[in-house]
Amino acid sequence: WLIYSKPVPANSRELWTLFLQCSCITAVIGGLFYNWMFASLEYSWHISMAVAISFSLLLFLTLFLVHPARCVFTMIMATLGTRQGRKLLLSTCIAIAAVNITPNIISNIKSILQVIQCICKNSSESLLNSTALLEGAYREFGNAIQETVNTIRFYKPMDGRFRLSLLKNSSFIHQQMHLAGEEIRRDFLAAEVLVKVSVKVGNRLVAAFSILYLCLESSWYLKNYLTDLRFDNFYITKRLEQLAVDSRAAHLLLLGSSRKLIRPTGLKLSREELVSCLARAMLLSVALLLLLLVVAMEHLAYSVAHTVVAKAAQFSMVPVALNIKYSAKMKILMLIPGKDLALKDFERSYPYYLTFSSAQCMVSPPTPPNRSVLLVVGLLFCILYTTVFLQAYARRLCRAIAGAFFQSREEERALHLCRVLCQKH
Repeated sequence: WLIYSKPVPANSRELWTLFLQCSCITAVIGGLFYNWMFASLEYSWHISMAVAISFSLLLFLTLFLVHPARCVFTMIMATLGTRQGRKLLLSTCIAIAAVNITPNIISNIKSILQVIQCICKNSSESLLNSTALLEGAYREFGNAIQETVNTIRFYKPMDGRFRLSLLKNSSFIHQQMHLAGEEIRRDFLAAEVLVKVSVKVGNRLVAAFSILYLCLESSWYLKNYLTDLRFDNFYITKRLEQLAVDSRAAHLLLLGSSRKLIRPTGLKLSREELVSCLARAMLLSVALLLLLLVVAMEHLAYSVAHTVVAKAAQFSMVPVALNIKYSAKMKILMLIPGKDLALKDFERSYPYYLTFSSAQCMVSPPTPPNRSVLLVVGLLFCILYTTVFLQAYARRLCRAIAGAFFQSREEERALHLCRVLCQKH
């Protein structure tokens, strides 16, 4: 750390040590950067590789040659544990959910619609086939009536046969069902593509702005630290305590620390810091609940799709029957008064079975939720909750990093704070 934070290496050993340090840092950061662009931001592998290599070379030269840039880069690593780091991790969680969970929900809904389409197709075919049953029944019934009419010798009623107009163009219905299914499929495909593209573009924009903000925030902190002695200069450091003891003003630290100065408490969080962390954890819990709602929707869609596909294939055929009962009588008043002459009776039953099952159709099976995705999202949220409490230490760490890289400036800041305390008291 002493060699890394030095403005200029003192000898060749320190120079080679700094070279190895910067090489290892840029190799690790370059690999992570490539994986982040390719896996999370979904850039192509050659673009990710080219950008990662260029970024690694530029980062190596900057870290190795520019001392303030090493300080800014180190503060960026510390700032990753703050709000900006949480934004990056949260955008990664949203991207994972959009790329893996949302298409799975849409796929399960498509399976349900395929079952509905299949049942409608089978039922329409079954109804079309039932018209043949009606045709046969009415043909027999018409023949029976015609025979009855032919038995009457002295009186002829209106002669004619029953005619039944049947719809036999089943291809038209199949075509309409196919067009409806294709339209639904195109709508879902367009919605799925729109969701993926929107989330991908939004995630890339959030990532770019977050990285840019991290660099600007660290550079702004270092610039204020070097130009303004009052900026973030209210910690009681060891050097300040030593100066106060040497000037016999140690009692002033006790007086000032109760109002403005902050005494570092190590790993212990103050009450104000703890309340702030809990408030940030509550906001993060809202995002977690929304993501859990999406996960619950995925499980619900899979459960409904699995039930619909399994049950629809087990639907039994519905038995229907056409019963025709016909009786014809004739009164002959001249021959036998009050006596009816039975001509002919007709009574038959025509059974049929209507099909509403989807067992004969090609239905894509429901896609179960990916447990590895849930595991990754759960681990990322554990890291997010950890960064909520790490934010309280990030500002202290930035202050310590800046002081380690610019020790002469840290000496001036301690002297300035000691003079201010002495002048006030």
